[in-house]
Amino acid sequence: MGRGKVQLKRIENKINRQVTFSKRRCGLLKKAHEISVLCDAEVALIVFSHKGKLFEYSSDSSMENILERYERYSYAERRLIANNPETDPGDWTLEYTKLKAKIELLQRNHRHYMGEDLDSMSLKDLQNLEQQLDNALKHIRSRKNQLMYESISELQKKEKAIQEQNNMLTKKIKEKEKIMSQHAQWEQQNDGPNSATFLFPQPIPPCLNVSGTLEEETEEARRNELDLTLDSLFPCHLGCFAA
Repeated sequence: MGRGKVQLKRIENKINRQVTFSKRRCGLLKKAHEISVLCDAEVALIVFSHKGKLFEYSSDSSMENILERYERYSYAERRLIANNPETDPGDWTLEYTKLKAKIELLQRNHRHYMGEDLDSMSLKDLQNLEQQLDNALKHIRSRKNQLMYESISELQKKEKAIQEQNNMLTKKIKEKEKIMSQHAQWEQQNDGPNSATFLFPQPIPPCLNVSGTLEEETEEARRNELDLTLDSLFPCHLGCFAA
């Protein structure tokens, strides 16, 4: 015998309603995961309990990306409806409600990323949140390592340029010192004690007849001494001779 069709209606018993909600929610999340894996589809599932507790599931793409994609498609449809002159003013109320719900979702996700308001999250939700944070940290570390590598490469280039400039200045200093050393040696050779004699030889004085001059002076001195002697011995006789 086949199973009869069950009429769907609200379960009045609170405990039965809670048990049914838990079972159906788990089955719904399982089916959403299966269709996302088997069919390679992007699935986003949002469930609010009668107490306002949120249960959500998203495929490999984050919930934000799926919602943004949904908003783009919805915006395109709304543009088509807006071109129709028979646009219902109630669409603005619907748009406001959607935007408000999106803002609340973003605010809640932000609190979750900051580690706040985690009591309402299940174990699987926490695992998904942890995975999202790990992926974000990987991207952040990758970008940080890239910037550090670029900074190190730039510093190495600057160091190489400074080293080349230093080597060039050292070479110029050595050449200048060599030139100054050669110039000092040349000046020392020109200013030495024997440099004047070597460069400008002294003139040779003319030869003098020293022997002849000495003999004449000696003969004249003898004559003078002889005259003085005769004057002292024979003064009278000399005067007579002179008269």
